[in-house]
Amino acid sequence: MLPLPDSLRPSAERLFADRLELAERFTTLLAEQGPERGLIGPREVERLWERHILNCALMVEAVDPAATTLADVGSGAGLPGVVLAIARPDLEVTLIETMQRRTTWLEEVDAELGLGLEVVRSRAEELHGVRTFDVVTARAVAALDKLARWTLPLVAEDGQLLALKGGSAADEVDKAGTVLGKLGGRDPRIEQYGIGEVEVPTTVVQVRRRAQATRKGETRG
Repeated sequence: MLPLPDSLRPSAERLFADRLELAERFTTLLAEQGPERGLIGPREVERLWERHILNCALMVEAVDPAATTLADVGSGAGLPGVVLAIARPDLEVTLIETMQRRTTWLEEVDAELGLGLEVVRSRAEELHGVRTFDVVTARAVAALDKLARWTLPLVAEDGQLLALKGGSAADEVDKAGTVLGKLGGRDPRIEQYGIGEVEVPTTVVQVRRRAQATRKGETRG
């Protein structure tokens, strides 16, 4: 098992509560299998807890408490989808991923941890007009303007798009303004979580989808 550093335990206990053991098991699975299965780089193992697990878990603070469904686009290793499913067991979580080897991994994780996830092998665009979710998340998938075209059509009216970003967040929001507007996105804002808890706070771009948004201009690309 990859030990949880003592300095991070208070944050982990706050975010995962009585499901911390599940988070520890998931982290161990990633540490043991992630590099050989091409899910994470070998150098990422030693900083899995802070830079990946808690980085994603802090995202839960941006999720609407009233949300019941969440889709993670480009879920890959399960970041942030699996982590959010552990932290918010009340959510119905769907993991959307295009690569077979990654969907296989996600299905194995679900079976091992008993999270009740839905794993869908698909491009996000193929689900436009078919599925919508209260919350759609993405981490390290694409620049916001491109990401919005893939994800906003999956967001239910008055739902949330939550994109985990880094230092380029403000610039991406500026460049994506026109696209967001055409797709029904409103009130884009940047929030940081975990300040004072972790070395690098979690930066989340939050976009609401307008109720009864016009579909004109949506790109299915």
